[in-house]
Amino acid sequence: MRLPLMRNNFSKSDIDAIVELLNCDDPKLTNGKHCEEFEQQWNDWLGCKYSVFVNSGSSANLLSMTILKSLFPEGGEIIVPALTWVSDIASVIQTGFTPVFVDIDLKTLSMSDTAIEAAITPKTKAVFLTHAQGFTGLSENLISHLKSHNIHLIEDVCESHGASFKGRKLGTFGFMSNFSFYYAHHMSTIEGGMVCTNHEDVYEKLRMLRSHGMVRELRGEEKKQNYYDANPELNTDFIFALPGYNFRNNEIGGVLGKSQLKRLDDNILKRNKNHKKLLSSLNKEIYFTDFNLKGSSNYAFNIILKHQNSNMMKQLCKILDDASIEYRRGSAGGGNQVRQPYVKGLNLRITPKSFPNTEHIHFFALYIGNFPNLTDDELDFIIQQLNSLANEG
Repeated sequence: MRLPLMRNNFSKSDIDAIVELLNCDDPKLTNGKHCEEFEQQWNDWLGCKYSVFVNSGSSANLLSMTILKSLFPEGGEIIVPALTWVSDIASVIQTGFTPVFVDIDLKTLSMSDTAIEAAITPKTKAVFLTHAQGFTGLSENLISHLKSHNIHLIEDVCESHGASFKGRKLGTFGFMSNFSFYYAHHMSTIEGGMVCTNHEDVYEKLRMLRSHGMVRELRGEEKKQNYYDANPELNTDFIFALPGYNFRNNEIGGVLGKSQLKRLDDNILKRNKNHKKLLSSLNKEIYFTDFNLKGSSNYAFNIILKHQNSNMMKQLCKILDDASIEYRRGSAGGGNQVRQPYVKGLNLRITPKSFPNTEHIHFFALYIGNFPNLTDDELDFIIQQLNSLANEG
């Protein structure tokens, strides 16, 4: 590809840091001090109290839903967007909750406030809000409404590192929040994710759940001793308090996280600069550009046709293919999750057309990679190719 979705997300300084780790005498590569240092540095950067480094954003999602299930063993409903990554919805299903889908707002690609409010029932336990593609999905009205109904907010910030609301980073508003450090995201640990919270008891459970449910993962000595006293017949190194997972990351991931975090803020500024230039240059007769950019941290260039025109969409894809510009149809997660086989099998009695904005994204939108070392000439080339659709239409 002349222009891939991501390029050079690992710098020489990242590789040098890994080499330094590997050159140590008898290096320990399983989860250890570098992972812990990365967690603390992430806390400081994000503005939260506790973070747990895991092996993927999908694992972060599943841990969050597992915590919710411990609070609501009877199950219930989780409000989710029709436009999101599959693991958000899968984690809801895997933990025995019922996903309740709502439509998005085109200006943010996140769930519509009014749609969320309309979907709340006595069975609602949480809203699992995806801050899609670098946009901010929060509003004062939504935060106030959830608080008044005593409904937990879980934030998926996997595609929106550094995005903010009212001057505060996303991922600090919810009961828990999830991040992904996959290769194409704002920063990467190859594979990796983070679960964040300001609640100590949740943090302790997350640590145990991440590592087989083992009591030795607890930070509180008094809590450990309580388990020891209650289980005198067990080896204290192997007391499993919870039916956990193995979601640990490793020291290479920790080293990469610390190295990449140093330049994250600068990279976000570059991405946002690219995004603003693109939006100001696109043909507004053809493309939707009326996004809410306040607090955004662009992940990718979302290219949305203003009108439903299948022939024009085919022509757009051909232009990009011929120019060797990589893209993904349907934006986040490939479009409308309600159309996916795993959702159809749930028999939720919903139809894709009940989510018109998500449907529009599904059929008439795509995204193109935006990354920090995208040059001005390359960005001009992308804009030129996109605007050539006027001559094709």
